[in-house]
Amino acid sequence: MRRQMWRFTPWVALMILGVASTARLANTAPPAERHPHIRAAVRQLHEASEELRTADHDFCGHRKEALEKTDQALRQLELALQCDHR
Repeated sequence: MRRQMWRFTPWVALMILGVASTARLANTAPPAERHPHIRAAVRQLHEASEELRTADHDFCGHRKEALEKTDQALRQLELALQCDHR
């Protein structure tokens, strides 16, 4: 029994060495976006702000306040994203 074990030992060692030395695939995927919903909201708010600015009517007098609140929300979201990078 012992003789058989010594007979296969070099082969087992070679298999272990082969598996251990196999190249690993590099992680080449770009890092995942940390806050995709916030960034999407920023894009949407920019588009909504532009649409409000270029509209041909004042939305029953609500355009001015809507623009102010949209710009305020954009500033807050951009500050939040800047804070996250620190």
